[in-house]
Amino acid sequence: MVKELGIPWPFTDFERSGFWGKGGKLITEAPVFSKLPRLPAILGQFVHTAPLFSEALPLQDRATIIPWLYTAIDLESTPDSYERYDSMSALDMFRQFGITKSAYENFLKPTLLVGLFAPPEELSAAVVIETLYFYALAHQADFDVCWARGSVSELIFEPLIEHIKRQGGKVQGGRLVSGLETDGTGNIAALTVRDTATGKEERMEADAVVFAISIAGMQRLVQANPALAERREFRDIMNLRSIDCVATRLWFDRRINTRFPANVLAGFEPDCGATYFNLTDLQDEYKNEPGTVIAADFYGASRLLPLSDEDIIRKVQANMAECEPAFREAKVVDAAVLRFPRAVTHFSPGSAKWRPTQETSFDNLWLAGDWVKGVQHGANGLSQERAWVTGLQAANLVCQRLGQGRPADILPVEPDEPHIAAAKELNRGIKGTLYGLGLRSPFLAPVEGGTREGPTRAPTPSCQRSWLHIQAINTQTAA
Repeated sequence: MVKELGIPWPFTDFERSGFWGKGGKLITEAPVFSKLPRLPAILGQFVHTAPLFSEALPLQDRATIIPWLYTAIDLESTPDSYERYDSMSALDMFRQFGITKSAYENFLKPTLLVGLFAPPEELSAAVVIETLYFYALAHQADFDVCWARGSVSELIFEPLIEHIKRQGGKVQGGRLVSGLETDGTGNIAALTVRDTATGKEERMEADAVVFAISIAGMQRLVQANPALAERREFRDIMNLRSIDCVATRLWFDRRINTRFPANVLAGFEPDCGATYFNLTDLQDEYKNEPGTVIAADFYGASRLLPLSDEDIIRKVQANMAECEPAFREAKVVDAAVLRFPRAVTHFSPGSAKWRPTQETSFDNLWLAGDWVKGVQHGANGLSQERAWVTGLQAANLVCQRLGQGRPADILPVEPDEPHIAAAKELNRGIKGTLYGLGLRSPFLAPVEGGTREGPTRAPTPSCQRSWLHIQAINTQTAA
């Protein structure tokens, strides 16, 4: 899109990032894989990160993740395998594969808290597999990350809006859909929108409609419109959940050189993902500032929403000071705290059956967002990328319906490497045969009596060091 708009390149180079544990211990760092010799998937990720892990996550713990990689091969091997993975939590899945407590607490859990915004016990195993696939089985450089060199609104969205206007489009911000009308055929004929500044309502006739909004926004729309509420596909959306977030920005009185421009914090806030970014290093407007500008975000931040701005700011500074002690003596000269209740999608266990497809029972209404399902594109498991792809696909469906317009060119992801593709095909063949005989994978059996503190059944002998074993002992002792 950036290239199509012809705007100045708005991104930094690919950057390293730090992965910090409680107490300010560096667990590992994410290198820039594209600058390293390319090796086959899995091998490249292992070889290039092996020397970067600290003693907080030794090799014997990381090795317990390897058996779990089979799930990425198996996820869509049979007609019902996705649904079966979706019905269990990621926590139960990790237990069944014998992952140690250290690997879970110091790597998998914090990764998911910032990647999918919730702890593993509250996440669909299927969506977790889709997300972690990019860390493990995808191509070596797939998770290299760059950042915007300034405000995304100014660098990207404002040029995009101007491009839309030049093409004859009209962008009307600050308006909420408050009602809709259907015609004699049952299609959407018009929308009623309300200006949030004036409260004035306006009727807009429509040939085609795309709702590209959050789950919370869609739920409000369903509640307010009987034409939607009377259809099951929209009532099902009411069972979906959203997650609270908090975003902060802090200006410090002195220049602090952080080890990494981007950082993930593991275990600093209970069941809450946390990141911080040194904008002085990343964004052009701050490079010559005498002080330091930090953006820090919290995901799954329900417990933080009631806190005062001052309490949240103190918490941010204290967390960063554990990783970079120079922040301890620095003074905050300005700060901003933004709260976003129910802002992002919660892919909870069993949520796939409630998620809608892009096409609806209205012939001229489509949905877009990371929460729709049935999107045949490799962006599955990646929230922002998936939202972008579904928006483009919705636009193409409108063009197809109306018989006019230029369809968007949706770039596919790079295909699986040959050995990964071969493993998937082999597994699909074996599972297809077993499926035809009525046999199912034992790994997809539900956990018996599992709780957040640990399963009540005895541990398997092959997992003597696993978290499954540790948690089972703890539970039995407590009993």
